[in-house]
Amino acid sequence: MSPARPAGLLSRMAEGVGIALDALRANKVRAALTILGVAIGVTVVIAIGSAITGINRSITAILEAAGPKTFYVQRYFSDGLEIDDGSDELSPWRRMPWITTQEAEMIRRLPSVRDINIGEYTEGPVAFEGTTLSSVRMAGFSPAWPRVNGGDILAGRNFTPIEYAASARVAIINDKLAQSLFPGRDPIGKQIRIFGVPFEVIGLHAEAASLFSDADDPRLAMPHTTFTKVTDFERGWMEVAVVPTDSVTTLEAQDEVTAALRSKRGLRPADESNFAIVTQDRVLDAFNKITAAFFVVMIALSSVALLVGGVGVVAIMMISVTERTREIGVRKALGATRGEIMFQFLVEAATLTLVGCVIGMALGALVAWAVRTFSPIPAAVPLGSVIAALVASILTGVLFGLYPASRASRMDPVEALRYE
Repeated sequence: MSPARPAGLLSRMAEGVGIALDALRANKVRAALTILGVAIGVTVVIAIGSAITGINRSITAILEAAGPKTFYVQRYFSDGLEIDDGSDELSPWRRMPWITTQEAEMIRRLPSVRDINIGEYTEGPVAFEGTTLSSVRMAGFSPAWPRVNGGDILAGRNFTPIEYAASARVAIINDKLAQSLFPGRDPIGKQIRIFGVPFEVIGLHAEAASLFSDADDPRLAMPHTTFTKVTDFERGWMEVAVVPTDSVTTLEAQDEVTAALRSKRGLRPADESNFAIVTQDRVLDAFNKITAAFFVVMIALSSVALLVGGVGVVAIMMISVTERTREIGVRKALGATRGEIMFQFLVEAATLTLVGCVIGMALGALVAWAVRTFSPIPAAVPLGSVIAALVASILTGVLFGLYPASRASRMDPVEALRYE
C-alpha cells in the first residue's frame, strides 16, 4: 500500500468525524436520542463491570487472608442465586440441623485439624458515654480467631480460653469503632455498652478478612459464649472455620471432618450430608454464578439502551443524507466511488455513537468512584469493560448506519444534483 492511501484514509475519517460533530452541534435535539441511548448502555457496562471487579477483589483478598487451606463447615451453603419463599420446598436449609458447639469441639480434636474458629454474626447498638452507634457489626468467636481469620492485635490483647469459658464481657474493637467512640483517646480498658450490657474493651484489632474486611465500618468481636447470651442474633447459622495441619492436604482434612460429622449425626452411607463443607473454590464458583446473572442483566439493559441509540443513528443519518443530497451528487460527479460515500457516512455514524460512549464511560467511572467511596466494595473500572463499551458503541454506529450509508452511496448523481 502506498503512503498516499493511508493518508487519504485518515483524511476521509477526519472529514467524517468533523461532519458528524458539526451535525451534533446543528441538531442537538435529534442527536440527544443517539447520545443518551449509547451513554446509558455504556454506563451500565462500566458500572456493573466495576462493581463486579471490586467484589471479586474483596473475595479474593478475604480468601487469601484466611489462608489457602482454610475451609468452613456450615449448616447450608447456596451455590448461586436461589428463590426462597420460606417454604420447605424452596428453602432446603430448613431441613438442615444447626451446627453445634459440641460438633465444633469434636472437629477441633480431629488429628488432621490444627485449629478452628466458631463464628456467629449480628448487628446492634454500642454506646460509650454520650455516643451511641445504632448498628455496629459484631461477631462471636472462639479464642483462636486471630490465628484462623487473620489480622493482628494492635493494642491490648485477645480474650483468653478462661474468659471464653466464663462468658466474660470483654470485646476487641477495630480502629473505626475506636475512632467513633474514643476520638483521640486510648480505648483499652474503657467500658462500653453492647445491647445495653457493659463490656470492657481489651484489644484493638487490625483489619482482618472475615471480621474487619471493611475498614470503614465499626466492628467488634467478643467470646462466642458471651455473644449467645447478650446479643440479639438469628440462631442456627453458626459456622466453623477449619485450618488443617501442615501434614495433610485440604481434601484429606475435609474427608475426615465429613466422616466425623456424618458419624455423629447417624447418617447412613446412602444418606446425603445434612451440612455443607465450603472450600474457597466453592465460594469462587458460587460468586461466578452470581456474577454471571449480573452479566446477563448488564447485557440486557445495555442492549436496550444501545438499540435506542441505534434508532437515533438511523434517524439522524437519514436526515443527514437527505440534507446533503446535492453534496453527494457533486462528490459522485467528481469521481467519488460508492464505497467512499458509504465509508464517510459510516464514520459519521460511528462518531455519533462514540460521543455517547465517551459520556457513558465518564458516567460509569463516576458511579465506580461513588461505589468505592460510599460502600465497602473497592470498585475499579476494568479494561475489559472499557474495550467492550468502545467496541459495542462502534458496532452500533456501523450496523445502524449501514442503511443510511447504503442509501447515500446508491444515489444517482444526476438526480442528486437536481435535488432542491
